[in-house]
Parts: sequence; C-alpha cells; structure tokens
Amino acid sequence: MDHAVKWFLRCGLGAILLLLACGIATAWFGNRLQQTATTTRDGSLITLNRYAQERIPDVVLVGSSITFRLSEFYFSTQRLRNLAIAGGSPMTGLEIVAARSQLPKLILVEANVLSRAADTSLVSRYSGVDAGGARFFRPLRALVAAYENWRHAPLSFTEAAAALDRLVKAPPSDFDNRPYLQLAIEQANAEDAGPVTRTNVEEIKRLAASIEARGCRLLLFEIPYPSELEAARFARETRRIVHDAFPEPGRWLSIGVARQELRWPDGAHLDERSAVLVARAIDKAIASQDR
Repeated sequence: MDHAVKWFLRCGLGAILLLLACGIATAWFGNRLQQTATTTRDGSLITLNRYAQERIPDVVLVGSSITFRLSEFYFSTQRLRNLAIAGGSPMTGLEIVAARSQLPKLILVEANVLSRAADTSLVSRYSGVDAGGARFFRPLRALVAAYENWRHAPLSFTEAAAALDRLVKAPPSDFDNRPYLQLAIEQANAEDAGPVTRTNVEEIKRLAASIEARGCRLLLFEIPYPSELEAARFARETRRIVHDAFPEPGRWLSIGVARQELRWPDGAHLDERSAVLVARAIDKAIASQDR
C-alpha cells in the first residue's frame, strides 16, 4: 500500500511539473513566435492578470482599441489601470471590475465603441466566476501569470517621463492618412451600431447603480475622432444613443485637448504623441473631480 501511495504521489507531482513547464514554455516561446500579439490581446491579458493579482487601483479605464492606445505610462495619475481590450468591448472590462468584491474609487467608461458585447470568457476568468477545475489549477495559473508579468514588468513612470516630454514637444506628424481615413469612414457608414449599443447602455445603467451603491463612481468619456469620422453614421448613432441615455453633464469626464494637435494614422486610432496628449488631458480631468 505504501508503495502504491508513493507511486501515485510521484505521478501527481510529475504531472504538475509537466503542466507548469508547458505553461512557462507557452509564455516563453509563444510570445517569441507571435511578437505582434503582445501589443494587442496578449497585452490586455497581461494587464488583466496584474489587475486580478494586485491591490485594487484608484482609477480604472475600460474601453475598446480606441482607449487601449492610452498606455498606463502616459498617465501621471497614481494607481491607474487601463483595462481596455484591443478589438474588444468596454463592457468586458466594466463587468470584470463590477463583479469583484473590491472596487476602485473611479471607473471611466469609453463611449466611442459600444457596439460589441462583453467577452464572457474573459469576464468569467477574471471576475472570479470560474468553476469546475479552476480551483485545482489556480496555483498553477498563478505561477504562470507571475512569470509572464515578471517578463513584461513595466518601466517606472520616472523612466518614461523624459521620453514622453520630448515626444509631446515635437510637432504633430505630417503623415498623409487620407486613404486610411476614407476606409475608416466607409466602414463606419456601413455599420449599424444601434441594437448592441442600446443593450450595452442599459447594462451600463444597471452596473452604474450597483457599483455606485458600493461607493464607486462611474463616468463616461469620449476620445476625439477626426472630424470627418465624427460625422459618419457609426459615430453619430453611438453618440446619440449614449447621450440620450446619459444626458447629465456630471456623468461625463470632459477631455480638454486641442484637436488640431491630434493625429490618427489609420483614420481612427491615435498615434503615440496624440495618445500622450489625451492621457494628460484625462489626468487633468480626473484631478478636477477631486476638488
């Protein structure tokens, strides 16, 4: 009997070590084989891993790829996390934050793109709803996540500040984005944002009431588009639905940034210099909320 127990324990330990090795190998080699993924969904997952493991921040941004471009390094606001997901919905981050037992002081919800439903698999994974075998594998997942986070440890704000200052002092880009802007306008005119946006707006209302009853505050914000894209069907429809649902000025975080300083290389997303300017404008708006 003792021999059988020892054999079973050895097999179990071997299986755990093998799973751990596979997880680390995936994190190591998978990232090398797919370098570009780190800047999109993988980058969002690394941020969500940190959010799940670290102390709850004071401010959380949730959004789509529009907000994903606002790196946390660009902000001076302390204890801020950007949970925007490239190619995703603001609802994913919002539902993750709202489902957890502790809340930040302030949640900022991007209102530019609300035509996508929440990613239920991510919500389940990061809001503590996972069931079944999740408990058994939680220590293993924690080890793999810790290893991934160590490899992608962020620079300090001090290290990034000098480079960002130089970037902001440089003139705006003179890149000719007209072909990309025209394509973005055509896509925006073809998409019907209405049905899903209305559903998401009602869910934001419900979640806002729930989290504000727990001492958190929820504000919406809009990142500027090129004026031509602002006039497209998608932007007009989204703006009308969201502002009809939330007409109160106090529900919005106003971003004061000079539009002529901003550039959108692909017609819809800010370039790095523009993203820094918008992040700094959000910093000022957040600070004004505390006065």
